[in-house]
Amino acid sequence: MPLTLVSLLFYVYTAEACLQCDSKIRLLHEDLALSAPTVDDQIELKKIYDHAYQTYRETSRERKGVIDPTTLYRAKTEYQGEFDRFLKSQHTGSVTFEAIMIMEKGRKILEKHLDTFMQDGLCPNKCGLLRRRIMDCFSCRYKMYICPSPSGQQDCGEYPVQAEEGGQALLNCFHPWHSLLLGRPEYHYSWAAGVPGTQKLNERDFSTLIVTEDSTVVLNQLHVNEQGTYRCSLQSRNGTIFYRVTFLLTVAPSPEQDQRPVVTLPPPPPGDTYSPFQSAKGLLVPVIAVVTALSLAASVGLTVVLG
Repeated sequence: MPLTLVSLLFYVYTAEACLQCDSKIRLLHEDLALSAPTVDDQIELKKIYDHAYQTYRETSRERKGVIDPTTLYRAKTEYQGEFDRFLKSQHTGSVTFEAIMIMEKGRKILEKHLDTFMQDGLCPNKCGLLRRRIMDCFSCRYKMYICPSPSGQQDCGEYPVQAEEGGQALLNCFHPWHSLLLGRPEYHYSWAAGVPGTQKLNERDFSTLIVTEDSTVVLNQLHVNEQGTYRCSLQSRNGTIFYRVTFLLTVAPSPEQDQRPVVTLPPPPPGDTYSPFQSAKGLLVPVIAVVTALSLAASVGLTVVLG
């Protein structure tokens, strides 16, 4: 019983996977058939929309038979709008003919959105590996679709980054297609010290800087010794690398502060032996003699007074 319930829930969830499988579209077509005036017309309308479903599948098959939820939502919404206008309009001809026309319009709508999706949306990764969740237009179920790197590798180039000492540097390796990846991949930042581009680096030269779900890292209060080769790789939990990019960070030393010039006295003219230190030395001897004489006089005076 639980397995049956899970299967039923999964079917209900995926029943809206493709235009020909969508439960709302089926209800529209069934209501149209039931509104026919005769039983023969009802049977004929059922044949018409069954054939329409087959053409929808063939249209999908010609375009790899897959589509993403966003594109399907656009196709379904546009078709529902056309179908509502069809129901509100005055029918002047055969109901079966008008039904054929509106369902053919649905095929063209699906074809238009599929062409756009195949050109720009299916594999938007110009570099790197993309594993995404899409819908199969035959089984009406979700499945994983792999978009390999056009270049055959996950390394997606090097970018120079320049900063000044004491400033900051912004490292950002996000691409819009990263949001399509299955699971919750993480950004692994690592770095190797040294002037970037001056030596060949191996994997063991890099040390882990940070592992985060945020694609952006800001380096503040930079020092010259923090320049080097920084690498960002987008990885799954089991270590699969989807995307990797390298930043060559160069940190320029900050300008030295202005220093006051040292004032030097000009040399004395030839023959001039005057020196302020010599004058002070010549005055020092008389001063010492006067102080000594006054001290002796004071001692004799005290002796006489005290008897």
